[in-house]
Amino acid sequence: MSKNNVQIFDTTLRDGEQVPGCKLNTDQKVRIAQRLDGLGVDVIEAGFPVSSPGDFQSVVEISKMVQNATVCGLTRAVENDIKVAADALKHAVKPRIHTGIGTSDSHIKHKFKASREQIIERAFKAVSYAKSFVEDVEFYAEDAGRTDNDYLARVCEAAIKAGATVLNIPDTTGYCLPSEYGAKIKYLKENVKGIDKAILSVHCHNDLGLATANSIEGVINGARQIECTINGIGERAGNTALEEVVMVLKQHPYLDLDTNIDTRQLFGISQLVSDSMGIYTQPNKAIVGANAFAHSSGIHQDGVIKNRATYEIIDPKDVGVTESAIVLTARSGRAALAYRAKIVGYELTKLQLDVVYSKFLEFADRKKEIKDDDIHQIIEKSHLYREIISA
Repeated sequence: MSKNNVQIFDTTLRDGEQVPGCKLNTDQKVRIAQRLDGLGVDVIEAGFPVSSPGDFQSVVEISKMVQNATVCGLTRAVENDIKVAADALKHAVKPRIHTGIGTSDSHIKHKFKASREQIIERAFKAVSYAKSFVEDVEFYAEDAGRTDNDYLARVCEAAIKAGATVLNIPDTTGYCLPSEYGAKIKYLKENVKGIDKAILSVHCHNDLGLATANSIEGVINGARQIECTINGIGERAGNTALEEVVMVLKQHPYLDLDTNIDTRQLFGISQLVSDSMGIYTQPNKAIVGANAFAHSSGIHQDGVIKNRATYEIIDPKDVGVTESAIVLTARSGRAALAYRAKIVGYELTKLQLDVVYSKFLEFADRKKEIKDDDIHQIIEKSHLYREIISA
């Protein structure tokens, strides 16, 4: 059976850029968009064109450059927003307008001071107007995570009737539990009239650390597009991390779900985004963090040296990392020291290793990490130095 394809909608340049202090200029956005296109993402949300002249120009330039992915522009359910987005996207090979409105009772009452029926009417009008410019229109139901499922289904039906090709079901506040969010997608898949005419999309935030889990539950229950960002950047605690959901689907083939992403490019584009935005990626970040394939515990190091799969479920090369890292610390064992010593030119016998290891521990108790230069010093100070180098 062929795998079901899950489209990857990257919003690094729109939702991801909403991190305070991480504004990108047009050249930086175009460079990242070019890499995203080569990575194999299906949709690039290039910006929010009406928000500023700079964002408008970025969407224009990205639209001119991107050849493979759909280029998307965000709008509110406002005619001028939609018109400006359509203008910005006019050079795109595959343009998409992403429009929508809040659907939770909280948004309806406090943000819009409207009724549920008025929101449905505004949703229908926004999608209809966007459809007059482009064929591909995505509708977002903001705060869908806290929206009553029955009402959400009615909003989705109106959007489909107006011509929406994609229905975005955001967990805007990152509130949902995976079981709740999966059940919501399943409910819409089974209860929205005309759902076969549109793709369900998941857009999850990480306020409770559940963005990846919620996105995976969403696609398991029928969604076929994941909205995400490189490194999981985004407002507050961030968005679903592209590299995480892609690798979850790749590492669990029994889900029968896959993407078009060339995973070997993940580490490189992670570094590009981090450098461009000036955002430090935490060392323990899954898939692309500096420590994602680093081992410092002696037991783990011994296992990885004997067989990488003992403690690694992903081959580092699959995500663009050259190799696993054996990091020498006071917790490291003899196998790790022998492994690193061999790399820098010393083939130690068992007896030599026992002697050098005792010196190593003295060094390691004084330093957080033992580097290659330290290994040379440790061996040079050993009374077996001449014996070791003459071997």
